[in-house]
Amino acid sequence: MAFWAGSSPSIVDYFPSEDFYRCGYCKNELGSRSNGMWAHSMTVQDYQDLIDRGWRRSGKYVYKPVMNQTCCPQYTIRCRPLQFQPSKSHKKVLKKMLKFLAQGEIPKGSCKDEPMDSTVNDAVAGDFALINKLDIQCDLKTLSDDLKESLESEGKNSKKEEPQELLQSQDFVGEKLGSGEPSHSVKVHTVPKPGKGADLSKPPCRKAKEIRKERKRLKLMQQNPAGEHEGFQVQGQPPSLFPAKAKSNQPKSLEDLIFESLPENASHKLEVRLVPVSFEDPEFKSSFSQSFSLYVKYQVAIHQDPPDECGKTEFTRFLCTSPLEAETPHNGPDCGYGSFHQQYWLDGKIIAVGVIDILPNCVSSVYLYYDPDYSFLSLGVYSALREIAFTRQLHEKTSQLSYYYMGFYIHSCPKMKYKGQYRPSDLLCPETYVWVPIEQCLPSLENSKYCRFNQDPEAVDEDRSTEPDRLQVFHKRAIMPYGVYKKHQKDPSEEAAVLQYASLVGQKCSERMLLFRN
Repeated sequence: MAFWAGSSPSIVDYFPSEDFYRCGYCKNELGSRSNGMWAHSMTVQDYQDLIDRGWRRSGKYVYKPVMNQTCCPQYTIRCRPLQFQPSKSHKKVLKKMLKFLAQGEIPKGSCKDEPMDSTVNDAVAGDFALINKLDIQCDLKTLSDDLKESLESEGKNSKKEEPQELLQSQDFVGEKLGSGEPSHSVKVHTVPKPGKGADLSKPPCRKAKEIRKERKRLKLMQQNPAGEHEGFQVQGQPPSLFPAKAKSNQPKSLEDLIFESLPENASHKLEVRLVPVSFEDPEFKSSFSQSFSLYVKYQVAIHQDPPDECGKTEFTRFLCTSPLEAETPHNGPDCGYGSFHQQYWLDGKIIAVGVIDILPNCVSSVYLYYDPDYSFLSLGVYSALREIAFTRQLHEKTSQLSYYYMGFYIHSCPKMKYKGQYRPSDLLCPETYVWVPIEQCLPSLENSKYCRFNQDPEAVDEDRSTEPDRLQVFHKRAIMPYGVYKKHQKDPSEEAAVLQYASLVGQKCSERMLLFRN
């Protein structure tokens, strides 16, 4: 078990699905079904591998929909930020924000924002009682002490060091994001490696209107070689620069649109701060009260939740508690891996919070809540674009971190189809766990709610559980392979549950994570 050296292993309690429950999307009273596990602790690599198999977390509860049985199949969706180009509607949102910051301009009329995933209401409503029970009964400290004793008996040290560089690196990221300026390390226009995105050194795709303008300009140049191009000269720009006109047709990058410079007398100031989800972090602790008040205001206004269901306990359990163990490897991003709140501060006040997980291969969006008074800024869209840009920034330091996970795509639910608008994006095949471009998936989803996206009939899950006896079990303060554990078990339902767990988490995770059995 050398892979645990220097870090604590993931410890999970598995709970197989027993009943159907109310669906938060189509409101079917007995339509939704999922399997779940309570994660006492979890490494970022294990969670990365789990979400690549269709799992998703809500607080410390990690669940996986039973895709071929649930009423609204939920497909994991990821965007490819390195190739991402904002659409026309995305640009409108970014320009709207810039106008508001620069001039205080508020758009007229109502602005419908994209709906965000709600926490317990939609995803794990049927498991709420179970989660409450688990939160009381599952004592991580006791488990950790037992595990420590077990590991030490094997000559292992499960303690994790807290590098001093962590706070410095967090401050660095906070400065970069909070300054309103992009990190100088972002090199969006460099030629990407093969398979890593569009080659921006080549001529971009252009609209017909732009091509017609270019033809007209060239025709005028032929008719007037002296270079006097009436109607085409930009104010303050000498005619001699017009041969380079084509360069100005280069589309603005996402970063150009987000970080466009503001006037010195701008009406508002927006800062985005990255704060670790930890009550030991002073910035997280000092902003907790304001963040909680914003959450209550959002849930009541946007999701019509009763105020008494938006208490600090619920807020802390689902958005301020994470099973992910923070890690700061030398080859990782400066902020490290783990769970974070990306806080949007407008003129010294928090108006939105994006809850994200930073993992070895991706930034995973968990949730967003915002001030309904600022709905006119389309903060759902704006925050998603900021998170895509943030992923690109992290990629500059950590090359394998190159995806933005947006949670679940639900084709059968009209209000959740908006995630497919962030292109290019992929959906996860629910049977073979390979990624398939969304364009190839949509025709199948029009015909059936549940689809296998992998068109190769011979393809199988490459990480399927093939050696369940190698699965690691944590039982009576001892770590043992399932092959040893099962010799002392006579309950047939126990074996069925363990084998189901192994098939859902895959061979790699089953050998790394510890399945807690009481």
